Amino acid sequence: MTPTARPHDGGRPISGDGPPAGSIVHQIERAEVRRRTRFRVVFAATWALIIGGLIVALVGADAIEPPFLGEGPPWWRFILEGAWLTVVISIAAISLAMGFAVLGALGRLSRHATLYAAATLYVSLVRGTPLLVQILFIWLALPQIWPAFGAVHWFIMGTFALAFNYGAYMTEVFRAGLQAVPVGQREAATALGLSERRILTRIVLPQAFRIVLPAVGNEFIAMIKDTSLLAVIGVQELLWRARTVGSSNFRMLETLLLAALVYWILTILFSYAQERLERRMARSDR
Repeated sequence: MTPTARPHDGGRPISGDGPPAGSIVHQIERAEVRRRTRFRVVFAATWALIIGGLIVALVGADAIEPPFLGEGPPWWRFILEGAWLTVVISIAAISLAMGFAVLGALGRLSRHATLYAAATLYVSLVRGTPLLVQILFIWLALPQIWPAFGAVHWFIMGTFALAFNYGAYMTEVFRAGLQAVPVGQREAATALGLSERRILTRIVLPQAFRIVLPAVGNEFIAMIKDTSLLAVIGVQELLWRARTVGSSNFRMLETLLLAALVYWILTILFSYAQERLERRMARSDR
């Protein structure tokens, strides 16, 4: 097929959309591809070398017995079943935490002294105390004040504790997101006769949520790891199962290594998903 000439190329024949083979631009692109390929190969080889070396060292020193995890129910399956509960608790807690964060952000932006004071106290109190103390307080102390809390399931109490804590940290994130929405959006909606509630729910919050979504993703990844703290109140998530099996069989190294590996894989998977989401959002912004 005869190549066609394009006016903006000075009448030079071009057979494709890319640079002609053998040109300087083509050579630079191929060199860049080779450089990226070498970088990825060295990256993967380094990871494999370090991790493989650690495994060989542990097995060679008789410090770890991988066949142990295949004994019993088997144990590895019993431990991995806790990963599902870890993810479910994280999803439920981050959803509830966003509700706390929205209310806290609206309070922090409110001109009413009472609402502003309550939201500020919530953020200061939660951020000024350790998460583990808050979990133990909700699980052990609240039933002394209200005995009805003693009958609440550990799943609900643990999820609420995580959501209450992360909601305070995400309050400032949502406050910044609400303030990042252009003022002209609110003014245009007011000119159209929309009420303040409809402006907030239809105009401001959807745009603010889109702004803060990457930060919420980071909080979710951190929450996956913090669910391990719920093991102290008997929540049968990943760490609780690993610790239970390890302590009863005096093989804590194997079970904790498996739990750490699962947490690591979960964070890698969700980090990759977040990166893809951020790239897609950036592409739509452009």
